[in-house]
Amino acid sequence: MLIGCWTSFVTEDKAEVHILNFATTDDKMFSLEMTNAKPMNLILTSPDTVYGLYNISADVNIYLNNNSTIVLHGNQHHNNVHKQDFPTQDEELVKWARQTFGGVTSFTTVRNLRAISSTGTTGTKPGSRNCILKNEDATEKHFMKIEKIPLASSFTSCSPQQQNPGDEAELHIINIPENASICNVSLRVDTKKIRVFLRGPQGTTWIVLNPQYTQFGSNNDILLPTITHRIPPSYTLTSDNADDVQRKALDIFKVSTFTSYTELRPADSTILLVLVKNDPSATEIVPDPVITITTNAPHQMPLLMQLYTSPDYRSPLDPNTKVQSDKRIYAEISGHTLGDIVLTIKVISCFVRSKGSCPVVKELPFILEACSSNSCSNSTRLSFSLDQLQELTTTTWDLECSVKLCYSEKCGDGGRVKRNLEVTQPCLKPPTPQCFDFGLRGVLGIAFGGFLIGVLLIGALWFIKIKTGYPTGLDMSSTAANLPGCPCSGAKRQPVSTNPSPSENSSANASIGSTQSTPTSSMA
Repeated sequence: MLIGCWTSFVTEDKAEVHILNFATTDDKMFSLEMTNAKPMNLILTSPDTVYGLYNISADVNIYLNNNSTIVLHGNQHHNNVHKQDFPTQDEELVKWARQTFGGVTSFTTVRNLRAISSTGTTGTKPGSRNCILKNEDATEKHFMKIEKIPLASSFTSCSPQQQNPGDEAELHIINIPENASICNVSLRVDTKKIRVFLRGPQGTTWIVLNPQYTQFGSNNDILLPTITHRIPPSYTLTSDNADDVQRKALDIFKVSTFTSYTELRPADSTILLVLVKNDPSATEIVPDPVITITTNAPHQMPLLMQLYTSPDYRSPLDPNTKVQSDKRIYAEISGHTLGDIVLTIKVISCFVRSKGSCPVVKELPFILEACSSNSCSNSTRLSFSLDQLQELTTTTWDLECSVKLCYSEKCGDGGRVKRNLEVTQPCLKPPTPQCFDFGLRGVLGIAFGGFLIGVLLIGALWFIKIKTGYPTGLDMSSTAANLPGCPCSGAKRQPVSTNPSPSENSSANASIGSTQSTPTSSMA
């Protein structure tokens, strides 16, 4: 691992700025292939005299120091090679490039370079635009392919004839002899379900880059960069004899055999080891992304979110099942044990994002749920209310939570865990008309009330009749004056004359005749 950096910088004209530093090399020849590269300004430096054959596109400009001992040969675009006066020391060179071009896209140190070529992809990455130099793995830079001459390191490896059964995790043993130089060893495991025993002289530090794939043990310090925590040696082993180291590893992991034993003498103070499974027949089964999607970076522990409909956490919710927005859902976020330590998952925030061309994002308040059983020692339980989704028409959501991974009181970024969520509105029942259920007391009360009201009304009418002599409501005196047997009128009866006045004419007689009708017609 050598000094370098990688940023998201591009110039205003969409050109990248890359610095390539040649460290000491045994081979003085290298090849530079940049025909399909993105527009870039490429700065080359080397403390030694090296000779390079270049093949570049018209969008690539190469910059060399005036006193550079790099000799380039090419049959095209000779005007794209420029010589300028700039510093060659790493930090000063980065500073000069920032002042000249506005920033630096990448800085890469290469030792024993044989060939370097562009992959034709963009060289920028999300994140900071400041190029801070640090030890890095140059193979992670996907925008270029570096071919180096292998180092002359002492490296031996073997595998027993009988391997582990397919359902058991592999065990790999790495041993650095006591008389080797003390170094920092970065370990990256590109396969899952693996166990590693790491043994080195006192002072060796093992940096496990992706501990989620690894169960490990060591007689040295182990550094987990994800939470910046150092784990002290868990075992004591001073002997570097192969038999002793292998016997110790088998005893620690309680297995009968191992997959590989490797012994090496590092040639540098900082090295990178990568465990890769090259067997093409060994394929890993990728889980269905509809269940859960982990958005962690590759070096972080993978997380799983499972939903439940009840607080007993017994019946997992099927990913295709729709949840009513008036129901409360329960979630469990779990991870894996890293070696001999247990990381605590701390949920920071959760939100839901609707799927579609115009996504809606809503923060989702949650309540932490207690768990006293051993089944949730590596998980965190919480619950959500979906009330705020009732007013929205969207039914398909992504539920996402940001978490931190903690060991003791130290916490580091754990990434985010996401899964899909189908929400449906509750069925609204039509309002039921209210039915009055009268009991015996109610019926008797209504009957007594009606009786009392009737008595009061009759009494009121009788009182009015006594005081006024007239009935209330109907004035029948004019009609009933001539009705026999009708005592309702208090007026004196006037005798009806049967002889018309001489002064009355025929029309008057007719009128009087109609007025003096029979009781039957009058009643009608």
